[in-house]
Amino acid sequence: MSRFLEINEKLDKLTIFRGILKDPAIDALRDLAVMINSPAVGGDSPDRIQSNDSRYCNFVSKMYTVTADFSLYVKTLVLHDENFYVRDKAAKKRIPKVIEDHLEVELDILQSLAELKSADIKKLLSGGPSLPSWHTSKTDIKAEYKAMIEALPVKGYGMYARYRAFCIKDGRICPVKYPDTRSLDQLFEYEKERSLIIKNTEALVSGKGASNILLYGDAGTGKSSTVKAVAKEYADRGLRLIEIKKEQLHQITDVIDELSSNPLNFILFIDDLSFTGNDDNFSALKAVLEGSISSFGRNIAIYATSNRRHLIKAFLSDRLGDDLHLNDTLQEMTSLAARFGLTITFSKPDRDDYLSIVEKLASQYDVQMPREKLFAMAERFAIRANGRSPRVARQFIELQKIGITE
Repeated sequence: MSRFLEINEKLDKLTIFRGILKDPAIDALRDLAVMINSPAVGGDSPDRIQSNDSRYCNFVSKMYTVTADFSLYVKTLVLHDENFYVRDKAAKKRIPKVIEDHLEVELDILQSLAELKSADIKKLLSGGPSLPSWHTSKTDIKAEYKAMIEALPVKGYGMYARYRAFCIKDGRICPVKYPDTRSLDQLFEYEKERSLIIKNTEALVSGKGASNILLYGDAGTGKSSTVKAVAKEYADRGLRLIEIKKEQLHQITDVIDELSSNPLNFILFIDDLSFTGNDDNFSALKAVLEGSISSFGRNIAIYATSNRRHLIKAFLSDRLGDDLHLNDTLQEMTSLAARFGLTITFSKPDRDDYLSIVEKLASQYDVQMPREKLFAMAERFAIRANGRSPRVARQFIELQKIGITE
């Protein structure tokens, strides 16, 4: 029996890593092995030979979409496989010795698969030199997998090891492939406000537990940017950001349950928090914050941003003219804010702070202009933009950078 067919036969024994067999390229490779190994009635016909060549090309095509290095392809599948073993290790559960022993067997099988060369298969086909090839590289899958297990508390597993930001889609946690790239050193002023958020986040990643935070204040003052930049800053220490839209808050207990046994730390980020009357999402968030539905693990904190006027105005829109309901509404809003352990206010900057932000952004973007002219133009831009804010300052500088002036 050829080496290729021997390896394919061993793949049937995978138990811990059985999910790898569903990978499109591996599935196509195994389909080819079945056809090569199945007896042909009346010998191999030209159509059958051509069909096997096509199956081989189908496999290579699926692999090429990721890489031309088959060793890297297999290693990536192994390290990112979200199987019961890695989940139990992450949750610090005791793993039976029989499973640990079989893990060694499976890693040896997958090492053999990673070392499979295109020549091992092409010699079984008729296409010869015309068929595509791939290359392999030196890798120690067993050593790298065990190193990954050791690093679970900081790097996580599966998609949490590959991405740092996530969102909710159709009730599932999904990665954000291209998150906001701004870092803390690209945000200016508001040092006191940011220092409180950083200190709270430091407690979260240190395993001490953290307060839930409400970032309260005017639009464009950098509330959301601060949360995202802080999450980016601590990503290498095992922090992940999961954004939950306000209309998805009824799912928040499910998200908390899913994350509670994960070794990483999570910020559940609710941007632009507001509610309408009789909103089930309001009740869901309030219940979670007071702990009546789901208790928080020490690895989770809620960070929410809100525009003060937006939060209250939306909630009052259906109740104006009714003093009794108005008072009830105000009490409900106050009780919600009180359930956040830390409330931080971001106010619009005064003239000096606004111009300080403009000057620092101009330096960052390499916008060169006399200081007096820069400030005068920035002030006129703020008037047209209905007020000063860090967002307005950034918009102004970005326009100067691309040559759009007054």
